[in-house]
Amino acid sequence: MKAKPFLVAAPAALALVLAGCGGSTGDTSSDGSSAAPKDCSSADVFCIGLVTDKGTIDDKSFNQAAWEGVKALEGEGVQTKYIETKDSKDYPANIKQFTDQKYDSIVTVGFLMGEATVTAAKANPTVKFIGVDQFQDAAKTAPNVTGLIFPEANAGYAAGYLAGLMTKTSKIGIVLGEEIPPTQMYAKGYELGSKAANPKISVAKVYHPAGPNAFSDSPWGAGEAKKMLAQGADIIFGAGGGTGNGALGEVAKSSGAGTSLFCIGVDVDQWETVPEAHPCLVTSAEKKLVDGTTELLKQAKDGSIKGGNFLGKTGLSEYHDFDSKIPADVKTKVEDVIKKLEDGSLKVA
Repeated sequence: MKAKPFLVAAPAALALVLAGCGGSTGDTSSDGSSAAPKDCSSADVFCIGLVTDKGTIDDKSFNQAAWEGVKALEGEGVQTKYIETKDSKDYPANIKQFTDQKYDSIVTVGFLMGEATVTAAKANPTVKFIGVDQFQDAAKTAPNVTGLIFPEANAGYAAGYLAGLMTKTSKIGIVLGEEIPPTQMYAKGYELGSKAANPKISVAKVYHPAGPNAFSDSPWGAGEAKKMLAQGADIIFGAGGGTGNGALGEVAKSSGAGTSLFCIGVDVDQWETVPEAHPCLVTSAEKKLVDGTTELLKQAKDGSIKGGNFLGKTGLSEYHDFDSKIPADVKTKVEDVIKKLEDGSLKVA
């Protein structure tokens, strides 16, 4: 039986064409082939630009999922391009590349880009901005910014509840990226869910010390996971882009992976994006990033998009190869928790 995804609110391959223009960029024509870009100020083309958070477009997590959401709109009359951010100081300049070229809609990825997004939106009131993981405060935002936000605590809770039922050592861990609200919510949910399932459980938690590579430091994530395993943790949740992927990889290569040691992915179904984690990957705590990004861009294109906040969906991914290895009573209990999260009778945050 597959894990049933839960919905909190109603609303792959990447074809990458690199081009040099300041930061790392990629663009394709609407049919997916390389082509000279059309003038974005023209009424016969709808231009969508995406600026990544620190990290790459193929990070197997957050940036990649948002880009796939952009690419889903490709078709006649739609032109897309991305810019990879290497350092947070480049956020404004990277956004400006698109506003200078008269792009119709710009997607900025990550909580840390919030301020730069609102500043650019105020200076370019006709451009529709979508801020992924950027909560919009009514007193500070602009009417042409829509924040795509997610209840990470709910997804974390479901993952933690599963871990609390499955652990044999009553010790589990979570390796996170930079300490910002989304990662804090994942951690909060994971801790609360695991303790609800197993009051005796101990949860080791560590955030990356921040810096330009907080979400792309795979070696650091692997090192932290190794420490947790040495201290007896038998299930580790990797929640921090490439940093978290490093933790998954460490568990996957450890003796006992898939029998006594397990891991949980984040943001997307990482069974599809991090195959090296297959030996231990039970499930992933998902944000439905592709769906949320695509839905808001459709609204931006047809003119129905509204400023403020748009609550996206979260859920647990399928169990994949571990489906037959998870006891039936564990599945039943997790499904019950998911139903309560779904109907609102269980509130995490």
